[in-house]
Amino acid sequence: MPDTTKYLTKEKYKDLEKELQELKTVRRKEVAQSLEYARSLGDLSENAEYQEARELQATIEDRIMTIENTLKTAEIVHEAHGDSVSMGSVVAIEKQGAKGAQKFKIVGSDEVNTAEGKISNLSPLGSVLIGKRKGEVVSVNTPKGAASYKIVSVE
Repeated sequence: MPDTTKYLTKEKYKDLEKELQELKTVRRKEVAQSLEYARSLGDLSENAEYQEARELQATIEDRIMTIENTLKTAEIVHEAHGDSVSMGSVVAIEKQGAKGAQKFKIVGSDEVNTAEGKISNLSPLGSVLIGKRKGEVVSVNTPKGAASYKIVSVE
């Protein structure tokens, strides 16, 4: 059975709390006002504004439910400082046959941002790095075939 734990940094947890507060206090009121206005226009069966407001309401309620569930079940990841790769570690790796290392931070799937160098612990690369140490070589299956990476450093 795969690990389904949601991992979040403190920053992401706070961001989600802030988003949840915004959705509950501001966005719900805006949608309620839109629904009220749309109802005032008359026949709801052919009222595009009403249908659009209902869809937006459903989207917001779904997002609220998702965030609440994530916050309830999330495990906060603390900055890792050890000699083996774990959640929160910053890992420098070098592709075999290439020059120069790339740095990645191992994060939960909700925080993935490759432009910022954040990869998921569930990604092919992230999953093989977990538990490895500086100097080890890992192999990752990619669409172009297997690729080998040497772990240069673990922070």
